[in-house]
Amino acid sequence: MLQLQALRENPEHIIERLSVKNFPAETIVAEILSLDRNRRETQKNLDDILAQGNQIARSVAQLFKEGKGSEAEGLKQASQELKARSKELTEKLAAMESELDELLVRLPNLPHPKVPLGKHAADNEVVASWGEFPVLPENALPHWELAAKYRLIDFELGAKVTGSGFPFYIGNGARLQRSLIAFFLDRAVDAGYTEYQTPLMVNEDSAYGTGQLPDKEGQMYVATGDNLYLIPTAEVPLTNIFRDTILREEDLPVQICAYSSCFRREAGSYGKDVRGLNRLHQFDKVEIVQVAHPDTSYENLEAMREHVSGLLKALNLPFRIVRLCGGDMSFASAMTYDFEVWSAAQQRWLEVSSVSNFESFQSNRMKLRFRETQGKVRLAHTLNGSALALPRIVAALLENNQTAGGIRIPDALVPYTGFQTIGDSL
Repeated sequence: MLQLQALRENPEHIIERLSVKNFPAETIVAEILSLDRNRRETQKNLDDILAQGNQIARSVAQLFKEGKGSEAEGLKQASQELKARSKELTEKLAAMESELDELLVRLPNLPHPKVPLGKHAADNEVVASWGEFPVLPENALPHWELAAKYRLIDFELGAKVTGSGFPFYIGNGARLQRSLIAFFLDRAVDAGYTEYQTPLMVNEDSAYGTGQLPDKEGQMYVATGDNLYLIPTAEVPLTNIFRDTILREEDLPVQICAYSSCFRREAGSYGKDVRGLNRLHQFDKVEIVQVAHPDTSYENLEAMREHVSGLLKALNLPFRIVRLCGGDMSFASAMTYDFEVWSAAQQRWLEVSSVSNFESFQSNRMKLRFRETQGKVRLAHTLNGSALALPRIVAALLENNQTAGGIRIPDALVPYTGFQTIGDSL
């Protein structure tokens, strides 16, 4: 959530920056500022009335002490009228503050000045690339056919038991999943992240804190009886560890990570772009999260970017990094890098990670602060990244490493899988 003080001080800047996200902010910013002026005037009136009431209370006590009961009774009547007025203004103020919050949460985060202009993924800026495209044998197969050939993943069984987008992983397919999770977690811990195992459901306050509510309620699975939300990413429970918390400046940056299943209701279309592992409603992911000092958060973002790059290099997957344009960014992000790996059999790029800096947007919602050494309390910055999401990583690994004799396992994963090849005999 944007800070109200920033809107008061420079509304034109807010409107101009939000236009990069193709968000028309003029009307809502004007509504917020008008309501804020009325709210502050109401607060001033309430403060004046409360001050008068306190003064009358002292006078009544003094009059009774001096034996002037009749005069005191007259003042008590005025006090009752002030109390009624203060009750009325308090209720009005609460309604105005609620309305103000509802307007503020409709504003997306401001994009960083380096975010490129654009409306669609085609307008994203490629900032780095690595690796060479593999040369596949003739009659190379897409991953869904490889998964069936070697009995690694059963999509139809998942559809029978649950529904489309909930596959079963079998045998070496399950082992490959488990190996990737362990590999990603070990690399994160080696990089200084503390591992957590989080709940797979969160309450409404947590979903609000990281920006999933009220913007994305249609994308989340809800346990309606308890009003709990299945997490779309471990970012949500990890970041909310620090909701309503004041950290010490010397403890920044906080670096934490977690593996979790992720649940997303996002509707899929038909065709190769969403076939197989390309889009699922349940998938596994290792998430890295940082709580950082505002002065260094973009250095932290670059370090997270390098961490994810290192994972993909270790798996020998050709990839590119794109900086998302304003129109392709999330509601809460100030800057996002997407990582895309090359799928050789599908001849297309597959997004496997987003690494984002949210600056103080989530922190303002969550009241996540830190105390500077000189005592001042400030909002922290929050960052997160996929390191990595498994489905499309598995898709690229299967497709890019297929040979006439089976599917080769990258050297970095062999200590985890215990095998070097997935073949007909396995």
